[in-house]
Amino acid sequence: MSRFSSLQVVPRQLLRTSVHLRAAAGAAGLQGTRRISATRSYATESTQRPSETAQQPKFDNRVKIVEVGPRDGLQNEKKSISLATKIELIERLAKTGLQTIEAGAFVSPKWVPQMANSSEILQHLLKTPPPSPVPLTFSFLAPNTKGLDSAFSILQQHPKSFETETARSGKSSQEGGKPALEIAVFAAATESFSQKNLNCSIDTSLQRFKDVIQNAKAANLRVRAYISVVLGCPFEGYDVDPHRVATIATDLLEMGADEISLGDTTGMGTAPRTKELLSCLSSAGIRNEDLAMHFHDTYGQALVNTAVALEHGIRTFDSSVGGLGGCPYSPGATGNVATENVVYFMESLGMDTGVDLDRVADIGDWITREIGKANDSVVGKAVLGARTRERPEDVNAKAQT
Repeated sequence: MSRFSSLQVVPRQLLRTSVHLRAAAGAAGLQGTRRISATRSYATESTQRPSETAQQPKFDNRVKIVEVGPRDGLQNEKKSISLATKIELIERLAKTGLQTIEAGAFVSPKWVPQMANSSEILQHLLKTPPPSPVPLTFSFLAPNTKGLDSAFSILQQHPKSFETETARSGKSSQEGGKPALEIAVFAAATESFSQKNLNCSIDTSLQRFKDVIQNAKAANLRVRAYISVVLGCPFEGYDVDPHRVATIATDLLEMGADEISLGDTTGMGTAPRTKELLSCLSSAGIRNEDLAMHFHDTYGQALVNTAVALEHGIRTFDSSVGGLGGCPYSPGATGNVATENVVYFMESLGMDTGVDLDRVADIGDWITREIGKANDSVVGKAVLGARTRERPEDVNAKAQT
């Protein structure tokens, strides 16, 4: 049971428990938007009325957390991390109620040596799927056709060990079962960052991704596309054009991407600029349900920006256990927002993540100790600290003896 189970969530009052956040964010609205070339619409508040009598709008309090720790969180660590530790991290996370875990990347080991054993990770997950209370999706980054071919070669060896997108669709949340696989690509919102990170222009990167996306979709795999530095670039500053982000997102969706994750890679995002970006995407006809937000907490604004996105109607958020992560091409940027912080924040607002906060806090403590990093989750440390303090009833019992 949630530690906030007594809270009542009321539409349009979602963030009134955090007045200072609302003041910074403004009334972004909870309206949904349409996906490119789609006729159906997503609405956070249902406007359908089963009868002539006015009905209370139906509020969607479900939030999906995408755990990026095993890939984005670990990829830039200088100290070599063993295959066993990476697999154990994924297996522990699988037991928490998380639905999607970013597990590895099929990239050049020369540039990202920490991801060199992603093939072994995928093979292990297919041969020995970790137990999970919900159907699991494992996401693997494959930024080019070479990376995708590497992933395909493993999938072909285990054709009956994973769910396709069609097979997974419509299934209820049952314990166990085969995992689903997702392929991810990543673009940049500025030319400078694209050149530094991908060694090519934005347009060239999109042309490369087109083949990756179409081949993955032909194999009936879900595709996620990241767009980096959407709220600030380490080379071009704060003024990232939201219309350019909307254009890139539109191109990726039209190629066949199922979801766009908008990355505040530098942590430079603010509440007003987050609102402006999301409003621009809405105006471009991009639905809320096709978007995810990926915040970094460099300036302590990740949860503020999360609040803005939540009120806008976004229901998918990336995070990393223990706040692990960073970006080698973004000088000064610190880790991803911690999963523990996001789960606690969502629960405090009455949102349902389905994630076991206590388990995640334990994992954050374990993995940061294991790799010799500081635990950057204030919530995780608070949860662990609360366990070490004596309960009042224990103190009273001792006093009576």
